[in-house]
Amino acid sequence: MSYNFKEVVSRPNRFAPGHRLCAGCGAGICVRNVLNVIDEDDKAVVGNATGCLEVSSYMYPFTAYKDSYIHNAFENAGATMSGVEAARIALEKKGKIKGEYKFVTFGGDGGTYDIGFQSLSGAAERGHDFTYVCYDNGAYMNTGIQRSSATPMYADTTTTPAGSESDGKPQCRKDLTQIMVAHNIPYVAQTTFVNNFKDLHIKAHKAIYTKGPAFLNVMAPCPRGWRYNTEDIIDICKLGVETCYWPLFEVVDGKWILSYEPKNKLPIEDFLKPQGRFKHLFKKGNEHLIVNFQREVDRRWEELLNRCE
Repeated sequence: MSYNFKEVVSRPNRFAPGHRLCAGCGAGICVRNVLNVIDEDDKAVVGNATGCLEVSSYMYPFTAYKDSYIHNAFENAGATMSGVEAARIALEKKGKIKGEYKFVTFGGDGGTYDIGFQSLSGAAERGHDFTYVCYDNGAYMNTGIQRSSATPMYADTTTTPAGSESDGKPQCRKDLTQIMVAHNIPYVAQTTFVNNFKDLHIKAHKAIYTKGPAFLNVMAPCPRGWRYNTEDIIDICKLGVETCYWPLFEVVDGKWILSYEPKNKLPIEDFLKPQGRFKHLFKKGNEHLIVNFQREVDRRWEELLNRCE
């Protein structure tokens, strides 16, 4: 199916305004743009693991979704959408339904990288025709900003507090995008809110209209957990890309494709400094922590370049 960016951005929103997400939150931006790439003639079923997005966009009897919507527990969003997709096949064979249905599941990093990974992995391995979108805000934001395996190294969270006895989270963040590639599914991509959302739109369209399981990892900043000014979300995303902390790429049928390479790769300090969760890194005596962070970013970036070559 052809993709017309100008036509897509002018469509009525499938994700309605009036939800309870915080100002400057990336989750709502992610959902609105992903769902809008679905053709207006196609029906959609939206799944949603428990998290910030769920508690803010669905409070019975109110919902922000214009499509069919299912709230799942943290751990079973992938399994639930697997069942819905299988039910469509059965009902279609019996002649009870017809038309094009798209199945899209959203989950934060807590419900995707950690608690819900087993059901996501199982759904991908079984080959269900659905798209899983992780809005990665780097912690368990809904329950109090606790660290997750997506939390970057040295981040200050409520369970990895920075102080005289701790530099924040000691571990590097998990590379879930690479793990999903290892499932040998048809489409995997990493994106965020840059270039007027065009990268996100194009990759979401590819994912949703690819036959079989697809996975999108979207960096979706959180103003409360990352502690940035709400109006700076797009700038934060751009810095994540320009420093190569969050590179843009896709893997299509096993082929790695780099979507963007910065002309002048910025130092990681440019991404870290606007975020309050990293302010301790800029205190005198902590220079080596930034060096360590930069070293890990560079290592992952070089690995990605090698794969894409």
